[in-house]
Amino acid sequence: MDELHPPKSEALRALYWRSEILQVMYWLRGEGLGEVVDAGLLERFLGVEAEVGVGYLDQMVVDGYLDLAVGGGYVMSDSGLAEGKTEFALSFADLTRPTHGECSADCWCKNSVEEAIACAAERAPRPTA
Repeated sequence: MDELHPPKSEALRALYWRSEILQVMYWLRGEGLGEVVDAGLLERFLGVEAEVGVGYLDQMVVDGYLDLAVGGGYVMSDSGLAEGKTEFALSFADLTRPTHGECSADCWCKNSVEEAIACAAERAPRPTA
């Protein structure tokens, strides 16, 4: 894992950690590894010191992105889940977009066999003279 380099200003650092925390929480949830996060888990996954991580987690509760979990820890609220999904998608957008010559998810070829044949023919390499 690459070492994380948060911004120097406090305002940008808070946005940075919010994004990182929500991405990790969204990923953990999606992989079935749990929905409750604590500062120790953030320290293991993100490298932010536990006592610093608690401050960000607590602020995210105030901001409405997280809720306190029964028995301790933090869970994503509905708005945190939506934001986590967006942050996660944006982080991996370059890896999930179509490559050169590949159709996008909304291509007409996904709707009918005829369109798929026409699309494949259009993308086929042309013989050179």
